[in-house]
Amino acid sequence: MLSLFSFSQMDLDTGGLDIPYADKIVHFTFYLVFAFVGSLSLRERTSGSLGLRKTLIIVLIFAILYGMLIEVLQYTLTTDRMAEFADVLANTLGAFAGIGLIRWFFSKKNPLKWKF
Repeated sequence: MLSLFSFSQMDLDTGGLDIPYADKIVHFTFYLVFAFVGSLSLRERTSGSLGLRKTLIIVLIFAILYGMLIEVLQYTLTTDRMAEFADVLANTLGAFAGIGLIRWFFSKKNPLKWKF
């Protein structure tokens, strides 16, 4: 819901800090966390019975489709929010990074166990 909310009418004090592409960094970070936590959540929900590869594919597809849906909704339902391809790209790259972190955590020399 917050992805469709307009912050333009609010007076948000940024403290004069101007970070180039800050919104893309936020998109990337949110989707990295989304994919990471989503993978762990799906693992817990299925009691580890769903394989790592299958879980990562499901979460990755869901994250990418969700990011695209939000951008389409911003374009169609809001008047002051913009849908940007760069946002979809940042979302997708963040989701891949989150999946990469999960793969890294579960494939080290002494990996965490996927199954319980």
